[in-house]
Amino acid sequence: MSAGLSAVEKIKTDSRLLRGSLRESLADPVTGSLREDDQSLIKFHGSYQQDDRDLREERRQQKLEPDYSFMIRTRTPGGVTTPQQWLQLDAIATRHASNGLRVTTRQAFQFHGVIKRELKATMAAINASLIDTIAACGDVNRNVLAAANPLLSSVHATVHAQARALSQHFLPRTRAYYEIWLDEELVAGADEHEPIYGATYLPRKFKTAFAVPPLNDVDVFANDLGFIAIVENGAVAGYNVAVGGGLGATHGDAVTYPRLADVIGFVTPEQVIAVAEGVVTTQRDWGNRSERKRARLKYTIDDRGLENFKAEVERRAGFALAPARPYAFEHNGDRFGWADSEDGRAQLTLRIEAGRINDRGERRLLSGLRAIAQIHEGDFRLTANQNLVIAGVTPATRAAIDALVAEYGLDLYRDASPLRLNALACVALPTCGLAMAEAERYLPELVTKLEARLQAHDLLDAPIHLRVSGCPNGCSRPYLGEIALIGKAPGRYNLMLAADHRGQRLNRLHKENIAEADILDTVDALFARYAAERDGDERFGDFLVRSGMVAAKAGIPLEVRT
Repeated sequence: MSAGLSAVEKIKTDSRLLRGSLRESLADPVTGSLREDDQSLIKFHGSYQQDDRDLREERRQQKLEPDYSFMIRTRTPGGVTTPQQWLQLDAIATRHASNGLRVTTRQAFQFHGVIKRELKATMAAINASLIDTIAACGDVNRNVLAAANPLLSSVHATVHAQARALSQHFLPRTRAYYEIWLDEELVAGADEHEPIYGATYLPRKFKTAFAVPPLNDVDVFANDLGFIAIVENGAVAGYNVAVGGGLGATHGDAVTYPRLADVIGFVTPEQVIAVAEGVVTTQRDWGNRSERKRARLKYTIDDRGLENFKAEVERRAGFALAPARPYAFEHNGDRFGWADSEDGRAQLTLRIEAGRINDRGERRLLSGLRAIAQIHEGDFRLTANQNLVIAGVTPATRAAIDALVAEYGLDLYRDASPLRLNALACVALPTCGLAMAEAERYLPELVTKLEARLQAHDLLDAPIHLRVSGCPNGCSRPYLGEIALIGKAPGRYNLMLAADHRGQRLNRLHKENIAEADILDTVDALFARYAAERDGDERFGDFLVRSGMVAAKAGIPLEVRT
């Protein structure tokens, strides 16, 4: 192994294509943990080892190891599942996990709190539902996002098929997953290799998304690779290609930063896989394998130059990209409530606060969606904003589904403020090892306090996008929030302001390392100015930029580049 490569690169090299010693770790009854190297490798299989940080000190004093458990994430391209699969995942969560199901910002499900001795059985049960967890995490192309709300049925069907095909194309070829979790026999002498990824996979995680204008509900510019559907005469003519997005950063380290993707050209549907493979393999060969925090595609492009990167992708794809075609996004949120599709069916988008599907008080989301799945004839679609679309509802079942929504308290979308409907939060404490502050658990309380400030200025109906993250790594896409809190320490956050509502402008640091009282007083003053000085229906983020209350930061473009 060459000097200068990161420790994770060494682990991947020695892993025998992601096998490592996972079998031995899983079989060890002495500890609830995996061996250190296996904690990195299991991510490629769709799981993270975690522990309950609320209990760390208590267990340390009792001379016990941390309360280890595992988060499992599914690979569900475009977030689509059948009612039968929904019922199977519900049963898995009820039996093996804690706190129900969770919808992620990558249109996947997460199961939390799975203990090690039940990990294999849980993985096997997920596979029995014809859903898997391969490549949901790790240094590979992860779950592929696709526009969630299928109002234009034929267009969305085309885009979802393209997303599924691309997801399948980039699956790791190693049989390690099937051997470890499904007891497949290792074939002696098999010539196993990774034709796209190579023996050490990618330098870092890789994210892909498909958007259908005018909705940017996948935040396409936050992804390493994005495809923006160009619809002409009611059909998908092709896609504009965007490269180099990514929102992770490190506090106090200027060499890391969020970045929005650049649009580099247009491809036909038949060219999508070739150009995607060109992007992925160029990142494989050019990406930084010494410093993981500089290993994402965005840094490769900034270090090598966008035009050089584009030329290399074209060389590998075997064709030149055509000029990008015109498109326009209206917003990057979800449409809530009922909407009719061109195929005569209906779609109901439900608000799922922080993506958490469980039974709590009058809002019995887990039980209600179980009841709906038993009569629904369409499918369920997770959104990249942590919400749920009950899609393809037939006229015969619409009234019954609407009644169940009301009975089980699934109708938050009917009376919630726009702020509450559009807010995102990552899991953060107590299970995320990177979290510096609360996010998911703090979100409801924070929204209520911000709503009071909005109400005081007659702004409760203002459609403001709020995002809360427990750390600067970007799982809740905080740098695209008109208002965002990024955790610095328990109870303290960086206040970020002035992204736009289309996912095309990053926000900026307004105040650093402040507590709740300062956050609320600061935004209250901004709300007062907004109420008095906004121009018609001007959005909050746009107002902050136009008024000069938030300045552009030198060195990082404020707007997405096309």
